Amino acid sequence: MKSNILLFIKGFVIGIANLIPGVSGGTLAITLGIYERLIEILSNFKSNVRENIKFLIPIFLGVGASILSLSGLISLCLERFLLPTIMLFVGAILGGLPMLCKKLNGSKLSFSRAASFLGAFFIVILATVLGSGNSVSFSKIGVLELIKLFFVGGLASTTMVVPGVSGSALLMTLGYYKPIIDTVKSLTDFSILGHNLAIVLPFGFGIIVGILLIAKLIDYLLKKHEIATYFGIIGFVIASVVSIIYQNFFVGGLISVLWTDLLFGIILCAGGFYGAYKLGD
Repeated sequence: MKSNILLFIKGFVIGIANLIPGVSGGTLAITLGIYERLIEILSNFKSNVRENIKFLIPIFLGVGASILSLSGLISLCLERFLLPTIMLFVGAILGGLPMLCKKLNGSKLSFSRAASFLGAFFIVILATVLGSGNSVSFSKIGVLELIKLFFVGGLASTTMVVPGVSGSALLMTLGYYKPIIDTVKSLTDFSILGHNLAIVLPFGFGIIVGILLIAKLIDYLLKKHEIATYFGIIGFVIASVVSIIYQNFFVGGLISVLWTDLLFGIILCAGGFYGAYKLGD
């Protein structure tokens, strides 16, 4: 019972992360110490279905509960208290680094490990700096649009599994973020339900296929090249902090902040670090 409550809390935190611009759910999963197990389950679900379901249900319930209950509050906090809110999650992400460093087992830096770290770091930075693309139009849905939606869904799914990469940032870069969000919001409009399903279904199917494929790849890398993979994951995590700060405070020009917000942000950053460190311990 206690473990289920803890998994629910961790899922709740990951769900909140999906509401924050630039924050990666995969990064928070690492921070909270459930990333490896999730990857193993996704890549080998049939090996122990009953136990896998028992592990996944409280996490999914936590994710759903946080998105449904806190989307309005998080939106308000981002609008009125941007710096403290973002600093809380920066602290939470950094709080997972000590646990990740332990995974390295004191291993020495080699060329392949350095390449893994730098490659992962610059992938996130490049995706961030590319910025927002022009929104695509879903006014007409043909075979080509269906194929594109499937592959965009597949690309978006990698952000749910690969730590440090923000799904919203990737979709914005490709120009699909606003159209997809608008489509999901209008799913209850039955007058255009067929059109909306023609968008959501191939996109969703692409996400499912992408998650299963990328999970198998990461599972393989963790088993066959564990240390180099963790160097890469650390690169993703550190770059995600840079990405979050850049997207929220530098895109469109450097924003000015009040010293009270800065002080409160530092306090929340420390609190987020401590909380994530204890949850992932």
